[in-house]
Amino acid sequence: MTIASMQGIVKRYGSALALDYVDLNIQEGEIVGLLGPNGAGKTTLIHTLLGMIPFDKGSVQLFGSTKKPFSNENKQKMGLVTQELTVFEDLTAKENLDFFAGVYGLKGEKRKQRVKEALDFVGLSSNAGKLPKKFSGGMKRRLNIACALTHRPKLLIMDEPTVGIDPQSRNHILETVKKLKEQGTTILYTTHYMEEAQNIASRVVIVDQGQIITEGTVNDLIANIQHEEKINIEVSDPTSLPTERLEGLEGVRQVHVDGSSVQIISNVGSGILDRALSIVKETSGVVGIQAEKPTLEDVFLTLTGKQLRDGQEGE
Repeated sequence: MTIASMQGIVKRYGSALALDYVDLNIQEGEIVGLLGPNGAGKTTLIHTLLGMIPFDKGSVQLFGSTKKPFSNENKQKMGLVTQELTVFEDLTAKENLDFFAGVYGLKGEKRKQRVKEALDFVGLSSNAGKLPKKFSGGMKRRLNIACALTHRPKLLIMDEPTVGIDPQSRNHILETVKKLKEQGTTILYTTHYMEEAQNIASRVVIVDQGQIITEGTVNDLIANIQHEEKINIEVSDPTSLPTERLEGLEGVRQVHVDGSSVQIISNVGSGILDRALSIVKETSGVVGIQAEKPTLEDVFLTLTGKQLRDGQEGE
């Protein structure tokens, strides 16, 4: 079931084109990783999907509704975890959650139960009575997430929820995201950390210059750009490496020798590993083998030609 859909969305800021005929479909129960350099249009896309800003052309469908996608009923089914912390420093963690539960219309015992549930879920129950200004960065991020969970949203949008925190806190948040998916929550997740998307995303969407330039599973995207394989072989006697014989193998593109290590770059599917190992064993002795596989970051760099770009979303 398609839980959210954008078709032909165009958004301009003056003469600047922020979204250029964007088509995006989000299926129920999946985690969609939204990637793109700074200024690519990710935040504009999110704000458009949430109905926070108007768009110039196209249509949005939420939870099957096209005529009134941004009705109060539909907004009650969505949650937003912003990159900027939205917690109140002078309210306790529990009071923060109680406030946001009230914003979403929860009352009485149901409200109390949801606050407790959200605190438990992000691992902050023991800190319920403490002020966020005394929290670590990771704890504040977890509280920020909890504030968006009290009403049990069907669609949760998370805009770089792990920015600026330590690896342990980041891993805790990623595990939280996985648990949300297991519970049936649909998640749109933006990040600048490629390994996060590779770890948790059911599907990845890459945006650049206001356009979706590719989308698919991580494995499919990697397969589409994988044109070569790299094998590193550590040898015991580098002085006798048969470099010319290795270079002469069919499918081999390049051979690099660095000290006691030889790297062989070959065409995908050439199957030269066994032959290369046989040659090296004859002359130099094999100490270790490591195959380098392409990552999502390789896909991103191949398609965008960059890692990050200076600038703000929508500019």
